[in-house]
Parts: sequence; C-alpha cells; structure tokens
Amino acid sequence: MDFSSKLLENAVNEMSQLPGIGKRTALRLVLHLLKQPKDQTSYLAEALQSFRNEIKLCKNCHNISDVEICEICSNPKRNPEIICVVEDIRDVMAIENTAQFKGHYHVLGGKISPIEGIGPHNLTIESLVNKVKSGSVKEVIFALSSTMEGDTTNFYIYRQLEDFDVRLSTIARGISVGDELEYADEVTLGRSIVNRVPFENSLKS
Repeated sequence: MDFSSKLLENAVNEMSQLPGIGKRTALRLVLHLLKQPKDQTSYLAEALQSFRNEIKLCKNCHNISDVEICEICSNPKRNPEIICVVEDIRDVMAIENTAQFKGHYHVLGGKISPIEGIGPHNLTIESLVNKVKSGSVKEVIFALSSTMEGDTTNFYIYRQLEDFDVRLSTIARGISVGDELEYADEVTLGRSIVNRVPFENSLKS
C-alpha cells in the first residue's frame, strides 16, 4: 500500500495494530478522523491517553476500575462468599447484563494457552487460591468459555482448589461448546448461571 504522506502511513500502521483491523480498515478509519473537526480527534486522543494512564485493576477481583476497589466489590449488597471466575471484563459485563448473579468476580486476565505462551503464572490464579485459603469463600463458579483453553484453565484451577472446603461449580452448558461467553444471549447466560452444576459433573461428560 503506497502512501502520499508519511504522517498518514504512520497513523494507518498504528491503527492496524488493533485486533481485527487490517490496513484497509485502518486507512478508512484514519481518513474518517481526518474529516472530523480537530476537537473531536483531540477528545478521542485524550480519552485514550487518560484511559491508558489512569485506569486501575481492582485490588480484590482484578477487574478494570477507576478506583482501587471496583463498584461491584465495594457494593454491600453483593455476596463476597460466592466468586465467579471469568477471563476478562467483557465476561463480567456479559454476566452483569443478565442481572442473575449477585456475588463477586475474579478476573483471570486470560486463559491458559501453551501455544500463545500463557501459563498459570501469567494469570491471577494464585490470588484466587489465596482467597479460598482465607476461608471467606463458600463457592467458586467457573465461568470461562467452553473452549479447549477454557476447559484446561477450569481444570487447572479445580485441581488447585479441590482440597479446600469450598463448593466448586460451573455454569450449565446452555452455552454451546466452543462459544465465547461474551457472545451468549443474556437469557441463556443468565440461566446457565442460575442452573450451575458441580464442577465434578463436567469432568464425567
């Protein structure tokens, strides 16, 4: 792709680093921004810079937050004895949209994937184990996507927690095998949370 401007080329190259954005799509987006008032482009740049510099991870659940302890963890109406283990904030948002879960979350920050070089030490599994060790948790719900990586991560965490006095459950498989959690419709996802089953049952299927 030949560019008439080095500035345009640099902007397209940076935009195309985003997931799912190829060079042609990046060019279209950059040219769209060029047509907008300068103020609008400045607001976008400032919003992204503020987000990157000021965003925090909740000290309790590792969810993305504006403050040290996120709104979910600091809400006295939520039950901290039930923890739902998810991959990232997209899954938190998906489950919250169902209005069926009133406990806390634990965001792993990914899934175990040897192909991508992601091991247990790259995730927040250790802090989850420490929560359970403290004795304040009564149930851990595995709510990772039903993919090979998700099932591998579920099983690894299960082995870390199976000797503790805590109920280990998994969302019911109303979610199709291979589906990502964030794409499930709210009714199906909500029912899968409500009708969760002991994790041991999923090992027999």
